[in-house]
Amino acid sequence: MGEHFKTDIGQLQQFLSNLERCVDELNEARSALDHVRADQIGTARLDEACDKFQAEWKYGSDKTKEMIDAIKKGVESNKKGYEEVEEALEKALKQIADQSTSGGNGGGK
Repeated sequence: MGEHFKTDIGQLQQFLSNLERCVDELNEARSALDHVRADQIGTARLDEACDKFQAEWKYGSDKTKEMIDAIKKGVESNKKGYEEVEEALEKALKQIADQSTSGGNGGGK
């Protein structure tokens, strides 16, 4: 059964980096739009539409950031758990190997 389940901790770290980059790109896009004021564009109707878009964009990007942060925390927690399991397994296998090379006396030296 174990051969069907594999976790690549490096892939988890890459996923975390990608999530961080998504948040950065959302923030950059919003910052770029912050410099464009509606009164610079033209008609009152267009200005109003731009202001509405800015408000909705900010709300949407803030909500997206919140969701990405929650996903990131979950992935970080899982990554840490996998690392702890790998370390414990490595330690246990090393102890078994040490015991078998010491004559298999069960460690009662």
